[in-house]
Amino acid sequence: MEARILLADDHAVVRAGIRNVVNELEGITIVAEVGDGSTLFDELERHRPDCLLIDVSMPDFDPIAAITRVRKEYPEMKILVISAYDDDVYVQGLLGAGVNGYHLKDQPLSDLQLAVTRVLAGERWISGPLIEKLMTPKRSAVGPTLTPRQQELLHYLWQGLDNQSLAQATGLSVKTIENHLTRLYRQLDVQSRLEAVNYANQHPELLGSAGSGTTSSPQQPQQIGECETRILVVDDNPRFRQNLHRAIGKVCPAAVIYEAGDISTALYLCSKVSLDLAFVDVVLGSDEDGIRCTRRVHSASPNTRIIMISAYPDREFHRLGLEAGAVAFLDKKDLDLATIKQVIEDLA
Repeated sequence: MEARILLADDHAVVRAGIRNVVNELEGITIVAEVGDGSTLFDELERHRPDCLLIDVSMPDFDPIAAITRVRKEYPEMKILVISAYDDDVYVQGLLGAGVNGYHLKDQPLSDLQLAVTRVLAGERWISGPLIEKLMTPKRSAVGPTLTPRQQELLHYLWQGLDNQSLAQATGLSVKTIENHLTRLYRQLDVQSRLEAVNYANQHPELLGSAGSGTTSSPQQPQQIGECETRILVVDDNPRFRQNLHRAIGKVCPAAVIYEAGDISTALYLCSKVSLDLAFVDVVLGSDEDGIRCTRRVHSASPNTRIIMISAYPDREFHRLGLEAGAVAFLDKKDLDLATIKQVIEDLA
């Protein structure tokens, strides 16, 4: 079956060079080309390619926000970045956002053909000169102490929100968001949004917050009894996540709480953090469901106790949830402090 590729680069001459190289490969066709971020999503929807070859420095294109959106809307599509930038933080940020490969433009054309072939085959690709940089640790394992607001903003940045979306999510003005981000970058010792997202990928413990509202240090884990308790809330409604987050914090101020609005975020956190408990809503947006999320979280983290929750309790949901790996199914209206307390105490 022929592989279909969409090529995105703002330089027509560069696109022509890449097109010539790719056209030499058998079984691969470039179905469309774009030169800026404003037309990218229309062309992706129109052609639904198997692979996106993209230079993320195009006009009207926010790399982290756009790649995060592409990965969410087209989870099966391969993404290969072709860039002149060899900064390791830039590369790590994009890999963390979901690209399948990163190829440097100054490498031999034969390497580009190999990169395209490897990525289409489901492998990762990183140009040789970048590998040593990526393998060299740059930061201490000890994370900074962030305020609750800074932690909230870092989590939203990690999810790919731009400044306007941050303002809507927090109820603040764009100018206030910019001021908060300046202080956050200073606290993390980074220079940009991309570096902040990469820092979060390197320090996933910063994406969770203690129930008391203070940040948990990886060197001084919060305790409940004798065991560290890490809890994940998976729900596509930010307001409900925040309410449940606060309720858990009241019951167990020492718990470290993480939030996810979709399956990919939940699975990422499972891969980075040893979770004790997860609350998963049955409904996760129009294209995802909690049954599938529960099954995948249970598979990735079998020691995590999963409680399925729903505003519309249904016997069939209950059955499917338990089959997927949940240990209980609760009506959202029954999630009062006493019930949450009992669920957490059952972990002991």
